[in-house]
Amino acid sequence: MNGLTLAQLRSIDAVVSEGSLQAAALRLGRTHPTLHTAITNVENQIGFPLFDRAGYRMTLTPVGEAFLSRARRVLAEMADLQVYAAHLAAGEESEVRVVIGDLSPLPEMLQLLRTFFDGRPATRLHLQFAAISGPWELLMQDRTDLILHHVDQSDPRFETINLRRIRLIPVVAPNFLPFPVEEASLERMRDLVQCIIRDSAEQWPAKSYYVIEGARTCTVSDQLMKKEVILQGLGWGHMPDFLVDAELRDGRLISMANSYFHGGVIELVAARRAGRAHGPAASALWRVLQASADSNHKP
Repeated sequence: MNGLTLAQLRSIDAVVSEGSLQAAALRLGRTHPTLHTAITNVENQIGFPLFDRAGYRMTLTPVGEAFLSRARRVLAEMADLQVYAAHLAAGEESEVRVVIGDLSPLPEMLQLLRTFFDGRPATRLHLQFAAISGPWELLMQDRTDLILHHVDQSDPRFETINLRRIRLIPVVAPNFLPFPVEEASLERMRDLVQCIIRDSAEQWPAKSYYVIEGARTCTVSDQLMKKEVILQGLGWGHMPDFLVDAELRDGRLISMANSYFHGGVIELVAARRAGRAHGPAASALWRVLQASADSNHKP
């Protein structure tokens, strides 16, 4: 079998994606007869039929489906290679896009970024803030190069670097509860206002954490506003440890942790799309984050 060309793979992909030879020919700027001949030539070249032509519409055979799946991976890898080559030809990219999630300690994360960007005056930092599902959405839509947030690390779409652990603590102002903390239950807390973060994602399926079903809620845009709402006795909620440690020590906030409200721990990570080409500057930033994580995790 002679080597297949990318043009041949694109022809097969176009026929399946567009649903017909006519539509695929229009997309590729070819004529119907020449595309038909091209598909037939590929089948003769590989030695098996890709399409079942028994019906009105051409449909993939089982081996055709398996072949197309592999062909699409090749096309995607070639597209990534072309992007990477363009990055190399142009030198370091002029901008690196970073999204910081709502559970990231800002001073610590910004210091990491400063360490990197101080040495690259020609590379601009495009920084965004997003909450809950927002960072994942921006990353999967290729609207950012990397995120500093928590992710499902079993998801193969993400490549991650563990940065640090964050404890989530249920907290309340001292005079907010009309009963002792140890008596707080789901039923009793349902009548009180729970302060929650608004998900900044526009299309990603909405997520919620620690929200009591049916409870009265106060929705805010970020953790600092949520903290102030709780401090002023307008509600209760779960907060990251780095934002409330001082208030828990001096008594301005108290922990509600009991048999009903356990809090939790999340792993804050740097995450980027797995299996994608990344520009030289974004790749260098990734190495800096990995080195920082390795240093922090030394025994």
